[in-house]
Amino acid sequence: MDSFLTNYSLKNYNTFGIDVLTKYFYQFSTVDEIKYFLKQSEYHNINSLTMGGGSNILFSKNFDGIIYYPQIKGIEKIKETKQHVFVKAAASEIWDDFVNYCVINNLCGIENLSNIPGTVGATPVQNIGAYGVEIKDTIYEVEALNIENLKIHKFSNKLCEFAYRNSIFKKTLKNKYIILNVIFKLNKTPNFVINYGAIESELKNIKNYTISDIRNIIINIRKCKLPDPILIGNAGSFFKNPIVNSEFINTLKKEYNSLPTFKVSNDKEKIAAGWLIEQCGWKGKKIGNVGVYINQALVIVNYGNAKGSEILEFSKEIQKSVYNKFGINLETEVNIY
Repeated sequence: MDSFLTNYSLKNYNTFGIDVLTKYFYQFSTVDEIKYFLKQSEYHNINSLTMGGGSNILFSKNFDGIIYYPQIKGIEKIKETKQHVFVKAAASEIWDDFVNYCVINNLCGIENLSNIPGTVGATPVQNIGAYGVEIKDTIYEVEALNIENLKIHKFSNKLCEFAYRNSIFKKTLKNKYIILNVIFKLNKTPNFVINYGAIESELKNIKNYTISDIRNIIINIRKCKLPDPILIGNAGSFFKNPIVNSEFINTLKKEYNSLPTFKVSNDKEKIAAGWLIEQCGWKGKKIGNVGVYINQALVIVNYGNAKGSEILEFSKEIQKSVYNKFGINLETEVNIY
């Protein structure tokens, strides 16, 4: 059932818990409902944003436009080959519920992405990733509704133009489509990605480990490192890990020999942004209602009733200090409005 609201609070719709208003808010649970709504109105000509779990967003002010809030649900196996199973998941399915479904059914490929907040529909937009896995590795196709012409388009993996925490849905097609379903190509046999210290050390005590073991380990690691947004407002990693030239890395390591980096190509490496932030003295630091989480420097938290503008200014101070110390520009992973 659909509903249309005006001047509606988004406090319960974003994990930072920022109390802002959206001019219009439209919730729908079927494709027919959103198509009918757009046919009967001019709302598709104004500023719009499609929201899922609100776990990767910061509202710095009231939203002067319309929020589309899909509640389309459903998971189904649609095709099977000798090595793979293709599963369609509706955009509004809770992401971790879908990961759990796949693990229970021994469908491999996304177990490393356990316990990431948000919905299925957000995963291709952000190209979510963790512990050596990115969602682009398993997405086969994305079905999305064009807000302007109301046609459903199918985007192959290639057409999604995936990059590090990026996709075509964050670039040229930003806010032009509403994602309806995502089709995943999952493996029948595991291909474990465990070359992260915390995972490897936990697995030493387990013989013949399974994808269920991997999922449980990652859930435990994330719970130790990251705050529960129900208890402390946050949006997970606030910044991207910067990717820079290896030549620059070598120069930095002359002064900072413990600088943690990961090779991404012949001439580029990724730096752990949390380490940079921690070296600048921000880990555990608190100013007013905003702070950096004590267990993970990548996470900015709302300790009270902080305004989005306060969090934004706080994040800019972190960026400034990292640039002044290391000459590196930190980009936000969180989407800011």
